[in-house]
Amino acid sequence: MNAWLDIEPEAVCNRIESAIRDLVLGQLKRKGAVLGVSGGVDSSVVAALCVRALGKDRVLALQMPERECANESNDLSQSLIDFLHVPSAKEDITPILEGAGCYRRRDAAIRMAVPEYGAGYRCKLTVPDLSSGARYALPSLVITAPDGSCKRVRLSARAYLEIVAATNFKQRVRKMMEYYHADRLHYAVIGTPNRLEFDQGFFVKNGDGAADVKPIAHLYKSQVYQLAEYLGLPAEIRLRPPTTDTFSLSQSQEEFYFSVPLPILDICLYGKNHGRSTMEIAAAASISVEHAQAVCDAIDSKRKATSYLHQPPLFADVIPEFTKTNAHSK
Repeated sequence: MNAWLDIEPEAVCNRIESAIRDLVLGQLKRKGAVLGVSGGVDSSVVAALCVRALGKDRVLALQMPERECANESNDLSQSLIDFLHVPSAKEDITPILEGAGCYRRRDAAIRMAVPEYGAGYRCKLTVPDLSSGARYALPSLVITAPDGSCKRVRLSARAYLEIVAATNFKQRVRKMMEYYHADRLHYAVIGTPNRLEFDQGFFVKNGDGAADVKPIAHLYKSQVYQLAEYLGLPAEIRLRPPTTDTFSLSQSQEEFYFSVPLPILDICLYGKNHGRSTMEIAAAASISVEHAQAVCDAIDSKRKATSYLHQPPLFADVIPEFTKTNAHSK
């Protein structure tokens, strides 16, 4: 653990729990909290904090599998629910995704690059590790055929965007289910992004990026792990590498999006946010100055490319000032 990122878990948990009570019960006037649980450390920590803040009977944990989810995700999310003793609901979102054309649209986009892609094939998107010397995290498609053979291909911009657009149905459908349960229970929807995900735009707009409260968006990933240990979450959850659970092939968050091991990215992002030099960042992360500079450049690039995701709805200047009086005077 890097000293920059050390926290006092008890004090941090107490502050977050107090904030959850104030925001959910006080400001939002909701009776409790709804959140999706995936078996990952972020959603598990947030669920545990909500239970401590509101009581287990005021927290609803939602499992939202679909046909391409890893079995491990279902098992781990259930172990969390059992550990916390919270009410839960399971919503298989596969039929909704099929109805929206999620799989069909994605597979059609894949066939732009791999015409034979079809039943029995599996896929994932990957980006190169910046430590390999790659200066740009250009995505590739990895597929496995029914006979087990593997192929990696470059994608056109059109194919890549269509694949991403289709898979984004998964996050948006899950958020729709969260708000359904929140509406029927008069609860708030709780988001689970950590600081890396929030800062670097690793979320889907109006999908997993939507929430009423985001309790850990100020915490770096390694700090979330510190809270997980303090909260005594099951070891299999605390030790599980962060995954995307979005494509039919398993993949880490690093190979799908960040292109940097998360412990290194944590340190580099902290260093940038606190005005540390590239040399200081390199020493703290135990990497070369050149590698540290490449990571810092990638951070800036992702911030610029994903700024749209952080934008609220935009209005033409006249709209906020438009009133019935103004309308009648015309």
